[in-house]
Amino acid sequence: MTQAVHPKDALFSGEKPFPIIPTCEHFAGSEKLITKALELQDKIGPIFDITCDCEDGAPAGQEKEHAEMIVRVLTSDANKHKMAGVRIHDYSHPHWKADVDILVKGIGEVTAYITIPKTTEAEHLREMIEYIQKVAKENGIEREIPLHILVETHGALRDIWKIAELPWIQVFDFGLMDFVSGHHGAIPASAMRSPGQFEHRLLARAKSEVVAAALANGIVPAHNVSLDLKNTYSTYSDAFRARNEFGFLRMWSIYPAQINPIVDAMKPEYSEVQDAANILLAAQKADWGPIQYAGELHDRATYRYFWELLQKAHVTGVGVPEEAEKAFF
Repeated sequence: MTQAVHPKDALFSGEKPFPIIPTCEHFAGSEKLITKALELQDKIGPIFDITCDCEDGAPAGQEKEHAEMIVRVLTSDANKHKMAGVRIHDYSHPHWKADVDILVKGIGEVTAYITIPKTTEAEHLREMIEYIQKVAKENGIEREIPLHILVETHGALRDIWKIAELPWIQVFDFGLMDFVSGHHGAIPASAMRSPGQFEHRLLARAKSEVVAAALANGIVPAHNVSLDLKNTYSTYSDAFRARNEFGFLRMWSIYPAQINPIVDAMKPEYSEVQDAANILLAAQKADWGPIQYAGELHDRATYRYFWELLQKAHVTGVGVPEEAEKAFF
């Protein structure tokens, strides 16, 4: 009897698979908030990432101490799931290289990602990536550290397709507030919240371009924050629109109450998960040849779709049927 072939081996031979990561990214700046976020992650399960913020979190003049604090916390027992990343300072800030030196040396093996803000042109970002790679090599770190790139300036949007070709990039984050501010009043402040953030033509165009460039290059597009901190329905509605109208596959949280609504809005429907499990189990038995399911034809093209859907269900806490859980995870 031949051994069943796993979908990742059957469906993506010789190709780089699309990143399957949590749909929510929660920002925390201070040691207190980072620790609380790690405790919450352990309590409700590893269904969201945590971004430890050096850019806005570090008090002026204490950048070194702040980065060292993040290293201490993320190398402690508090970081049980290893699902925390870090945002460094931008290219124009004098401390960005020191951020990289401290963080890559200290948490290069455990950080989930490094987020780079306020890119204004592709060549600046290339320099930052090359420096990160250099420091990683000097410290014996062989893994590719996933990089998340904030698209929040005119220059980043202009160079988005060039940026997408750079190495190690896992996520494009759309930064709404800086992007609106960069339009010098041409976009009203009301467009920093719904419905304007989805309906103003300059913002709809920018978000669509970010998503298109991301998905065409195997990068996850992540949506900006919802400014209404405590209205969970508003957060859910923003995440739902971002996912279903624009194609974003991830969203930022800046308040603990926003995490579950984002995950709920972006996770797959359970009925789809059941279909995906049944189709993939039948396809595996057919050695990944074409099959019929519920009167419809399925082949490798649809298998890829359902395999990614099943992985998204797994990382968002949607119950995967037991037989598929045992076979594929």
